[in-house]
Amino acid sequence: MKRMFSLSVTILLLFVFASVAAAAPTDITVRVRSKGAKFIGSSMGGVLITIKDADTGELLARGTVVGGTGDTELIMKQAHRTGESYADTKTAAFTATFDLDAPRYLEIAAFGPLAQRQAANRVTLTQWVVPGKHLTGGDAMMLEMPGLVVDVQSPATHIKLSGTPQTVKIEANVTMMCGCPIEPDGPWGADDIEVRALIRRNGKAYTEISLGYAGRTSQFAADFTITEPGVYDGTVYGYEAATGNTGLDRFTVVVK
Repeated sequence: MKRMFSLSVTILLLFVFASVAAAAPTDITVRVRSKGAKFIGSSMGGVLITIKDADTGELLARGTVVGGTGDTELIMKQAHRTGESYADTKTAAFTATFDLDAPRYLEIAAFGPLAQRQAANRVTLTQWVVPGKHLTGGDAMMLEMPGLVVDVQSPATHIKLSGTPQTVKIEANVTMMCGCPIEPDGPWGADDIEVRALIRRNGKAYTEISLGYAGRTSQFAADFTITEPGVYDGTVYGYEAATGNTGLDRFTVVVK
């Protein structure tokens, strides 16, 4: 009886050791590229990456991409063949290592840019991962983040004014999601971005105003003349027709 028990324990231990031995370290490197532009990196606060088991929802890894936005020449100007990477060794990334003993179906999600939460979007992808088969090539696990970063700089939040007429300057900083600058002669042209303010007065549609390039990188501005008292709610949006990239920010002005 003791011999049978000892044999059973030995078999069980061999099975456990074999299972552990079969587990293989597997690396996954995640990068997030701004749609139509460069990679989102530390200069924009990074992007939060979460990796889960797509079937069970179990959280396997969580972290933020760290690094640069990549090489403009490589990303925006050079032709690429299938398999050629847009990223270099300094391009922002998040890497996680898993000990896998069987293929696993993963959900990888990206949320950011974290430094501009009003502009942050979330994208996901799912993919099978096989033990020992690393996904670390430059673009092997790359998510594309759509959108534009619109940051209203004037008027100040919830500004209160007395008397009419009042002229309020609307100013917004508009960039690609990577923080890449928008200017007339740059890779991301000011003429390719539509920037407008949708104005509501006391909760009802009131007027629309076009913001023009203000002579400084990524800056757009226009004057808004207020002739009636009320609560004005403005939504400034940026829209790039070629890619569909869209982003917005808001302001309010109270005129007594």
